[in-house]
Amino acid sequence: MTDSTEDKKTSQPATAIIHRGRNPSAQHGFVNPPVYRGSTVLFPDLATLESGKQAYTYGRKGHPTMRALEEALCTLDGGARTILTSSGLAAVTTALLSFAKAGDHVLVADTCYRPTRMFCDEVLSGLGVAVTYYDPLIGAGIAELFRANTRVVYTESPGSQTFEVQDIPAIAAACRPREIWLLLDNTWATGRYCKPFEHGADVAIQAGTKYVVGHADAMLGVVTAGTRAAKQLQKMHWLIGDCAGSEEIFLGLRGLRTMDLRLRQHHAGGLELARWLQLRPEVAAVLHPALPDFPGHALWKRDFLGASGLFSIVLRSASRSGLAAMLDGLSLFGMGYSWGGYESLVVPFDPAHYRTATQSEFAGRSCLRLHIGLEDVADLKHDLEAGFARFAAAA
Repeated sequence: MTDSTEDKKTSQPATAIIHRGRNPSAQHGFVNPPVYRGSTVLFPDLATLESGKQAYTYGRKGHPTMRALEEALCTLDGGARTILTSSGLAAVTTALLSFAKAGDHVLVADTCYRPTRMFCDEVLSGLGVAVTYYDPLIGAGIAELFRANTRVVYTESPGSQTFEVQDIPAIAAACRPREIWLLLDNTWATGRYCKPFEHGADVAIQAGTKYVVGHADAMLGVVTAGTRAAKQLQKMHWLIGDCAGSEEIFLGLRGLRTMDLRLRQHHAGGLELARWLQLRPEVAAVLHPALPDFPGHALWKRDFLGASGLFSIVLRSASRSGLAAMLDGLSLFGMGYSWGGYESLVVPFDPAHYRTATQSEFAGRSCLRLHIGLEDVADLKHDLEAGFARFAAAA
């Protein structure tokens, strides 16, 4: 077989996921890049050391395993440069610190990942950055919130927990004339199901812990920048000193190779479960962007190529004892944070705890966030059906 190089014919995303970031001839024919571990990189002579002109200069700044995953993910996202961080939250914080400084104003979607909000409230604000949360459904109206010092609009689509779909192209069109940086948390869809730079984003962020790794066994963050943002992002990454571990990067590479197939199953299984849950008498609403009656479905259909396995439901009623009876007895759905692995998960939440600028119509209600893994859907239905029976009996 030929090597995976820049001119390799990988026109389809599924093919690119398999072939980019691999060069078997450079590693004695072995299919996967080896795990490079190390800090010190030796220089052949004084002139090279002084110029820094060799492929790798220090372990934190890059090694062949790191470059392999960066190349593959950069191709998938459609950006100019990808950097890897030690976690998804580190990806968020590195991206924000790259483009916001003291005296700046940042607009953040009110439905962002809760630790992102905590970072903005406790760190950015402490550094002299003004933060305003905005209605994720504002679209082009975002321009009305711009100030003279607005430098960043931070988006997440769909929104965390309640899955509001943002009109990213409209927000991008408003940002562009003012040269405001547009950042997008693209973890839910990955670069496979949403092309952030085609919609006008300057920077795309992912918790690679989720679908890139895909097996719930490594922490990893990914930030991809377009041409205009690449140098600024890379410089901040170096200055912060964050570094993804070699083993975690290798697990990201391993997971990436099957991500297309896994996402197809997550999409299919998640949508089938969502439709089934719509018919359950215990469920008041299913919050899944791929459902035709979901309020943001038209935007999802326009801007996304597929759906992941993550969505939420709102229960019609829920006592503490009923919820405990339902969740404690589940055998296939585990209770735990994160998602994106092969296993199905469920966690309860209340949207009232996640917002300040807007309020969900489901605030104060009992909601469950579900991640549909790779199990047989019939078995997952049976597990939930038994859970609903326990729920009803305990009410």
